[in-house]
Amino acid sequence: MRRITFVATLTTALLAATALPALAQDNYPSKSIRFVVPYPPGGPTDLMARMLQSELTTRLGVTVIVDNKGGAGGNLGSAEVAKQSPADGYTLLLAASGPMAVNPTLFRSMPFVPMTDLTPVIQISAFPLVLEVHPSVPVNNVKELIALAQKPDSKLSFASAGNGTPQHLAGEIFNTQMNTNISHIPYRGAGPALNDLIGGQVQVMFDILGSSLPHIQGGKLKPLAVTSAKRHPSLPNVPTMIEAGVPGYELTGWHGIAVRAGTPAAVVQKLNTTLNAIFNDSEFKKKWEAIGTPVIGGTSAQFGELIRKETIRLGQVVKSAGVTVD
Repeated sequence: MRRITFVATLTTALLAATALPALAQDNYPSKSIRFVVPYPPGGPTDLMARMLQSELTTRLGVTVIVDNKGGAGGNLGSAEVAKQSPADGYTLLLAASGPMAVNPTLFRSMPFVPMTDLTPVIQISAFPLVLEVHPSVPVNNVKELIALAQKPDSKLSFASAGNGTPQHLAGEIFNTQMNTNISHIPYRGAGPALNDLIGGQVQVMFDILGSSLPHIQGGKLKPLAVTSAKRHPSLPNVPTMIEAGVPGYELTGWHGIAVRAGTPAAVVQKLNTTLNAIFNDSEFKKKWEAIGTPVIGGTSAQFGELIRKETIRLGQVVKSAGVTVD
């Protein structure tokens, strides 16, 4: 009789233990969520996270906390989510194209492998870059900038949000294609880089359009070209790089949300559904488009396919430009 009781009790315990993961997924989220931004405050990546923070808090019913973890071109914060956070959906990553698709080729060693250590949730942006200069630089178009940068005594420098970021890659490609030697000055994020550009400490920058647009409109920066295939509606009089005389030059930055690999599929799906609902809200859509990017959304699989394709494409661009970071 005792043996029968023991077996029954053990069976009940095993069934309860098996049900725990499913129950946890059904109750997700039941506590606060950390939203890691792999760059310092003030840049476009940080801006997007903070725009989503309040929406996610409202729709998920728990507090969402933005946590800036900048450094190493976005690798530090991204690696923390990929390698150190639990695979439970309570740590989100603002996944940028730099650490997700550029850095695997650009850096000699990586602290994580984007395609295997992270699970994509959703794509949230597609930003063109804008080639811009401080108003003190005596150029009004790309050809004049090239001529100035090719002079032996040129001391032009370009700012970026850090090694491996789209801003860095854009400048290096420009140097390679146009035979210029504009010195690269990496910063710990787009915010500090943009501040020094506005202050005149550096003269040139390829920046994500959304963060630079207010300063362009205010006359603090001079736009020369956009890196997209077509002109941007926010700057209809600014040519594309190809129109400005740089053949084949097209580069777009993008962002998404990712979680650590192994996160339950039901949790990933709930996050995806919630974020798609946010982007389908007409008022939020207007605010999002105002920062210079269309609403993207879509499935986890679609974002994963973008990462895969862009890793190949941007890897080839990095190799062609001959850029490496130790």
